[in-house]
Amino acid sequence: MNIIVFSRQQGRARQFDLRSPLFLTAALSVLLLLLGGVFAAGSLLGAHWAEAQPGAQLERWTAELVHQRQDVEAARHSLQENVDALAMRVGQMNAHVIRLDALGRRLTEMAGLTKGEFNFSVTPPVGGTGVSAATGIPASMPVLTDMLDRLSGQLADRERQLGALENLILTRELRRDVHPQGRPVSSGFISSFFGERVDPFTGYTTFHSGVDFAGEAGGDVLSVATGIVTWAGERFGYGNLVEVDHSNGYVTRYAHNSKVLVKTGDTVQKGQALALIGSTGHSTGPHVHFEVLRDGTPVDPMAFITRNAPPPLTAAR
Repeated sequence: MNIIVFSRQQGRARQFDLRSPLFLTAALSVLLLLLGGVFAAGSLLGAHWAEAQPGAQLERWTAELVHQRQDVEAARHSLQENVDALAMRVGQMNAHVIRLDALGRRLTEMAGLTKGEFNFSVTPPVGGTGVSAATGIPASMPVLTDMLDRLSGQLADRERQLGALENLILTRELRRDVHPQGRPVSSGFISSFFGERVDPFTGYTTFHSGVDFAGEAGGDVLSVATGIVTWAGERFGYGNLVEVDHSNGYVTRYAHNSKVLVKTGDTVQKGQALALIGSTGHSTGPHVHFEVLRDGTPVDPMAFITRNAPPPLTAAR
């Protein structure tokens, strides 16, 4: 079978044989191109149609929801970490406050202050101007962290200052306790003073190194300061003697006792009974011979019996 094609420009006819291999190949190529185009168009249309279906839309929304849940969980985890960090800081600050309250109560008692003015068991009352909170600026996490850092530093600084004040008060109280002050008996009268006097046994003028307190036999002999017993027993002339070292250059002696109640090495407190009034040794009757030595030298005990306050730190050498 042949096809004849006439050309006006060339003025001649051309003949094509439909059964030739060249023509069949060209025709088959054109047909394959047409089929490929139709298939591609069908695929695009099918994909568009599939996307437009409710099932595909649901899957896309589900995937988006899962993604959002992951974002929310990450944000929640980050927020919880920040809350935990703040809770830890608040706990540390609360511990500081508890220590400060306890220290404040101790200082109030030690200094003899009125609890009404310095009551560390009650939260201090506060107030405001009545301005609406809406006019303020909300605190952000970095601002809160900075505030907590500053407040924690202030609390630590106050704790150090109050601790130093407590040590100062304790030192003052210790100085007061270890400094000889007061009478060695609860009742009685002074029967002989410090200095030159006539010896009751010989009649000669001698130096009396202490003050004698006449009292009832068997009465308590009291320590006039806190210290350590360095002698507890009989000594020539003193009879039964108790000697107390106060570790600040001062030593006190209590002589002529009928009975000693302490032993060498004991720590005694101010006002503690050391012995019982007696008349042992060089004595004419029941009394306490009271001596005060400063750096090994006897000094007049009257200065300590009548003194109301301890001397400054530079007094003892």
